[in-house]
Amino acid sequence: MELVDKTINSYFDVWLGPRDPRVKGWLLLENYTPTFIFSALYLLIVWLGPKYMRNKQPFSCRGILVIYNLGLTLLSLYMFYELVTGVFEGGYNFFCQDTHSGGEADMKIIRVLWWYYFSKLIEFMDTFFFILRKNNHQITVLHVYHHATMLNIWWFVMNWVPCGHSYFGATLNSFIHVLMYSYYGLSAVPAMRPYLWWKKYITQGQLIQFVLTIFQTSCGVVWPCAFPMGWLYFQISYMISLIILFTNFYIQTYNKKASSRRKEYQNGSTAIANGYTNSFSSLENNVKQRKQRKD
Repeated sequence: MELVDKTINSYFDVWLGPRDPRVKGWLLLENYTPTFIFSALYLLIVWLGPKYMRNKQPFSCRGILVIYNLGLTLLSLYMFYELVTGVFEGGYNFFCQDTHSGGEADMKIIRVLWWYYFSKLIEFMDTFFFILRKNNHQITVLHVYHHATMLNIWWFVMNWVPCGHSYFGATLNSFIHVLMYSYYGLSAVPAMRPYLWWKKYITQGQLIQFVLTIFQTSCGVVWPCAFPMGWLYFQISYMISLIILFTNFYIQTYNKKASSRRKEYQNGSTAIANGYTNSFSSLENNVKQRKQRKD
């Protein structure tokens, strides 16, 4: 395994240049192999899990879901707070911020972004709960793509650009996850479900997050600093892919549902009208029959 790790690391060093020494020896960051194995196992479970559960009763997982979502809500809130305060302490430039001019604040950002990277591993549990509860309709291409790629992308970010301009997308995403995981935690309690109205707006917030991240990343391209340009182009490309997938999800989930509800309402109205007409016609026929009998 050591030989494999050394070979992979040497290729990465050639392609991407020297790593940031500030994260040397940090948990899961030394070698890419663990992150790759976790991702491969995740995809294997996504493939085999629904097959295993096909003839089994779904698990409720209600209690553990409340704890899990509460934990991720608090972790996301912590990361959002620490990133915002770190950015202000380091005097970060919104338009472009390199990875070595923030002083001690850079280390604060790096420590928080490690937790952000690690949270992407924890979030694999989102999919595993879907499998255990047999909510397979929620395991979409978007869901799997987003979860599988984020852990891998942030391994590279943490090794080469662990602070500076990398902070923005993680900050917005942490805020969105406060809203999202609090919603999921509350929805695990049946009594709370009638009062949860903001799911649609979470998806809208995610789309706004991607657009804002593209704008802020583009600022680094237009007004460059010492932050590596290749990472900015990659960030923009990845955000565009998420916008396409999330927009498709939004249309499929909300616009089509609204359209089907309108059709159901119209069909229901027609059925009522037809029912009334048919009843009225039958009443007329009965009256006519009675008249004929009298005659």
